[in-house]
Amino acid sequence: MALAGGLGASPAVAEPRRGPTTFVLVHGTHSAGAFWMPMARELTLRGHRVVMVDQPRHGAEAFVPQAYQRQDLEAMAVEPSPLKGLDLDDYEARVTAIVRRAARNGPVVLVGHSLGGVSVSRVGDAVPHLLHHICYMAAFCPSRALPTADACTAAPENANAVSPVEVMVGDPDQLGVLRLNFRTGDSRELALLKEMACADYPDADFRRFMAGMQTDEPVAAYAGRAVGRAGSWGRIPRTYLRFGKDRTIATALQDRMVAEANALTPGNRFRVHDFPDASHVGPLDPTRITEVLDSLAA
Repeated sequence: MALAGGLGASPAVAEPRRGPTTFVLVHGTHSAGAFWMPMARELTLRGHRVVMVDQPRHGAEAFVPQAYQRQDLEAMAVEPSPLKGLDLDDYEARVTAIVRRAARNGPVVLVGHSLGGVSVSRVGDAVPHLLHHICYMAAFCPSRALPTADACTAAPENANAVSPVEVMVGDPDQLGVLRLNFRTGDSRELALLKEMACADYPDADFRRFMAGMQTDEPVAAYAGRAVGRAGSWGRIPRTYLRFGKDRTIATALQDRMVAEANALTPGNRFRVHDFPDASHVGPLDPTRITEVLDSLAA
């Protein structure tokens, strides 16, 4: 069934738990748990439990600015956001609580897309004994050299990524959030958004994807430190899904993050699955991803 919403022994030697594997799926920036629906449906049909996490004030709890609804960009630039003040502690707490409950029923595989990777790293440090496997899907995996999502984005390996600055509304320092206008009708802005997320998708699928995006992401989520420690996060088996045409988290940056994680724990390296034609949100056919995820189940 798909739903929205202390150190111990290592996963390799922990007492086996009964029940099917639960996949806990963490969405990326400006997104929601529903992003995972095509993959969650397939995983459920393969016999797994699935929880599609909504981070605080995302998805079922989403904030929609009044000015966004009527496309009043001047008012939208100053409308206060309840996401101001949220940070990675809030995100980690949401996901850790779900992992704790899911682990009562069987093994847990934790998967993060994009900004969801920083939550995976944080939760991996918090409850490594509850995680059978962790997976980063074209996601941030910070390191000591690149300790935050902001630092990863600014790395030279990400120089050819596409910036959303053209669709940004308001001052992030004043609003406390990065606010983007996904309902723009400007053809140039739409082309930029498509290039960032899913350049290879038909226009109808791109519009469907855009309909699920939300305006606000707290700036503190990008600035929070999320470096996995070798003795906790670093002992969990891990996988990276590498997307070769990603224009949000450039493939060269994905490779650097994988390499730095492997250098930290050379005895427990990333298992990398390459999707050379995939853009940031992944292949249009979800079975290509779910086949890999299915293989991570206990």
